[in-house]
Order: sequence, then C-alpha cells, then structure tokens
Amino acid sequence: MIFKKMLPLLAIVLLSIHSITSQTNDNSNQTNHLNTTILQLDTQFWESYNSCNTEVFKTFFVDDFEFYHDKGGLTKGLSKMMQLVENGLCGNKNVRVRREEVKESVHVYPLNNYGAIIAGKHLFYVTENGGKERLTEVAKFTHVWQHSNDQWKMTRVLSFDHQPAPQNTDKITVTLPNKTLLQYAGTYQAPNTGTVTVSVKNNLLEINADKMQAIIYPQNETLFFHKQSPLTFEFITNKDNQVIKFIVRENGTIVEEAKKK
Repeated sequence: MIFKKMLPLLAIVLLSIHSITSQTNDNSNQTNHLNTTILQLDTQFWESYNSCNTEVFKTFFVDDFEFYHDKGGLTKGLSKMMQLVENGLCGNKNVRVRREEVKESVHVYPLNNYGAIIAGKHLFYVTENGGKERLTEVAKFTHVWQHSNDQWKMTRVLSFDHQPAPQNTDKITVTLPNKTLLQYAGTYQAPNTGTVTVSVKNNLLEINADKMQAIIYPQNETLFFHKQSPLTFEFITNKDNQVIKFIVRENGTIVEEAKKK
C-alpha cells in the first residue's frame, strides 16, 4: 500500500532527473560547440597575423573595434588598427614576428546573449634579415568575440603583461669567489654605449650604462650572460692577467667592446 502511494512521487523524481540530465547534456554540447568554434576562429586569426595577410586579418573585427595594449595604450577603430599593422607589424619585410600560444593556458568562456571570451598566454618570436628565429616576449591576451547576424567577430582585444622572454636558458650558472668578481669592477668606455660601470652586487656583476641596468651571471671565470636578453659578456685580460676590456655579443655576434679605464 505504501509502495503504491510512493509510485507517483517516484515518477516525478525520475522525470526530474531525466530533465536535469538532458539539460546538462544540452549545455555540455553547446559548450563543446562554442569551444570548437572559437578555437578554430582563433587559429585562423593568428595564421593571418603570422603571415601578415592583412586582407584576411581585418575580417575578424567589427568597425568600432577597440584594442587595449599595456604599452601602446588604446587604439580605437578598425581603420586605425590596420594602419598600425600595415606600418608596424608588417611594415618591414626584413623583420618578421610569429605568435605562438601556450596551449595549456588558453580557455574559452561563454558570454551570455553576446558571444564568448578567449584568454590565455602567448609567446612572440622574431626573425631578422632571414636569421635564426628567437623568442623575445611573453604576454597575456583576452579577446571578446561577438556573435551577430550569423557571424563571429572580435569587438575588444586586450594584450597585457608583456615581459621579456627568458634568454640563455641553456646556460648554467657557476659560482665565482668575490675576489674574482672584484677584478672586473670598474669603469669602461664603449664606442656606442658610452661610459659603462661594472660593480659587484650580491655575488654577481651589475652593469650600468646610462638608463640600462643589468645583472649578469657567470658561465665560467671570464664569460657572463644576461637572463633577460640574448647577450653575453666576455672579459679579456692582458699578459699580466689584468682586465683590459669586455666584449658584448648578441646571439653570438659582437655588438660592443668596452675598454677599461
């Protein structure tokens, strides 16, 4: 008897569970579809960026698009944005920039009654004069996509937290005695940089030149490297073992030579 009374209640519970399950499945399918759509559009957009295909590049934005850059500030309007791209990013054929996403950092978020947001971290590589490509910068991005009239277009882009990419990551730091470091301290004169001061700071060498300040790390007794740029510093001694100069190399090429005063 009790069981018969419970049957209607049980039926309602089962129907509720079925309804919730169906709704959950529908939401999951919608989310998967949204993720696939936005990720595909994101891939196509960055392909046009990397190849400097400006005709395709501009099709991804609305006319009143806004671009927020932590260093460049606000750029309003698609026409202004295209001027920057054509004259800057794609203006010099001898310099090419390639963007690459950090895959595990990229996520898509639904934006109710509007579209979606994609956000993550990415890396920028530069190739100059047909030389070897090098990693130069790490940054974060947030793109707002609008779905309107059966089309997906970006309305707002935020590019921020730009940081120099770690350099010389293949190099191992050694520890040098303070006595060795002190022999490199002093004032140097360089033809391009001008006056350069080398000092010992926290068991490392610090280089100061005008507005530039850099800590360099010993790779061996005479060779040092900078972790935020592809620069190395080699100290040269004379036959009396006195330091007379240091040579600066960028990606292995000599770019400066500073003589000790």
